[in-house]
Amino acid sequence: MNITDLTVHELQEKLKNKELTISEITDAYIKNINEKEKDVKAFVTTLTDEAVTQAKDIEKKVNSGEISGDFAGIPIGIKDNMCTKGVKTTCSSRMLENFIAPYNATVVEKLNDENMIDLGKLNMDEFAMGGSTEHSYFKKTSNPWNLKRVPGGSSGGSAAAVAANMVPWALGSDTGGSIRQPSSFCGVVGLKPTYGLVSRYGLVAFASSLDQIGPITKDVYDSAMLLNIIAGHDERDTTSANVEKKDYTKALKNDVKGLKIGIPKEFYGEGIQPEVKARLDEAIEKYKELGAEVEEISLDVAKYSLAAYYVIACAEASSNLGRFDGIRYTHRSENFSDLKDIYKKTRSEAFGDEVKRRIILGTYVLSSGYYDAYYKKAQQVRTLVMNEFNKAFEKYDILITPTSPTVAFELDGKIENPLAMYLADICTVSLNIAGLPGISIPCGVNSEGMPVGMQIIGNKFQEETILNAAYTYEQATKFRDKYKPELNNEK
Repeated sequence: MNITDLTVHELQEKLKNKELTISEITDAYIKNINEKEKDVKAFVTTLTDEAVTQAKDIEKKVNSGEISGDFAGIPIGIKDNMCTKGVKTTCSSRMLENFIAPYNATVVEKLNDENMIDLGKLNMDEFAMGGSTEHSYFKKTSNPWNLKRVPGGSSGGSAAAVAANMVPWALGSDTGGSIRQPSSFCGVVGLKPTYGLVSRYGLVAFASSLDQIGPITKDVYDSAMLLNIIAGHDERDTTSANVEKKDYTKALKNDVKGLKIGIPKEFYGEGIQPEVKARLDEAIEKYKELGAEVEEISLDVAKYSLAAYYVIACAEASSNLGRFDGIRYTHRSENFSDLKDIYKKTRSEAFGDEVKRRIILGTYVLSSGYYDAYYKKAQQVRTLVMNEFNKAFEKYDILITPTSPTVAFELDGKIENPLAMYLADICTVSLNIAGLPGISIPCGVNSEGMPVGMQIIGNKFQEETILNAAYTYEQATKFRDKYKPELNNEK
């Protein structure tokens, strides 16, 4: 038995039956990290020594009855833009290279309450700005399915670590597809919850009206379990939704008979790789076989989402990143003549090219004379996009699109072409604009053996519907039984 091949719910079963111990599970993942990190480069900070100590302590307390719970001793990885007390939280930026968080993000508190074991902080595009995890100050993460390709971004370290069995599951954040797109590229399951369902307290902000934390897992059941842990109202987050607490695992019925599925034709047009479209067509046929009702629809306004997204996201990034000035907890330039010079040189030295690009764009669209023409107009388009989705959900339970128009591209393939990188978000950004939940699950591979992701979109706070739709498809197709990253194959 390869311990690290198991899903979290399988690990729980082994622990319950005393077939495995917490220390054995932790040691197996640490062994994988030690063996694979040099190739995958998924971590910014590893906490392997701390994890060994923690595992022994939790094991002792579980055996004595001092603590209990289904998740006690289960390891996890956390994207490096979520504050973890006493541990570096860098956002993969030189600006926060030595920043040690003085408090825990709400999601981290919830993991600690379950006595889970943090294996480390996972690599990302700097301040979550990028779609390939090539914009990290520290390293470029590789895709476990092909080390010469990107894992996607900005949660590329999280998706790659799960795909390479370096962690059993992980937390990512999604501003315009940053959970779903890397999950698609790495052949794992990535869920972006409804905006406000999961607290953003302690998440270093990129674009506050778009950001959302969510799970990246090996299968849909694990995704539902991790959502159970992290979802819930938080008074410290003013955008947190006060909705009824649910058990999302109970929604996994393995039945989609009568489910009404809309297929938005705008997401299947120009720019979609033929093999990606072919895998989606096959998945849609599978849903028909399973008893779902499928219709092609039009989401006309959705095509404007990408432009609106980059205006809103850059504007909010420009505002949020104003706090990184070299005065308080960040990098500070050593050579300066006055206060203004500190700001200028610190930000010039410590921000990467992509972050600077977005700050400049954001400052421009918020500036006098351009605010009405760009930012205000983008917010008006946002309302139209929300209305378009609301109209679609009056008739359909879920919508299905590709997660990405392509499979994972080669490292350095788009790094010099920011526009091409931005266009890769065409399928995902509209959900963040509208605040909707979406899940990416693998629906096959292309002729080169690279995973293809299918995105299932639901109405606000209808996570149960998309989770069940994803689970039913997953059970019918058994992707994990058929395909594994080359790096994962036992030699």
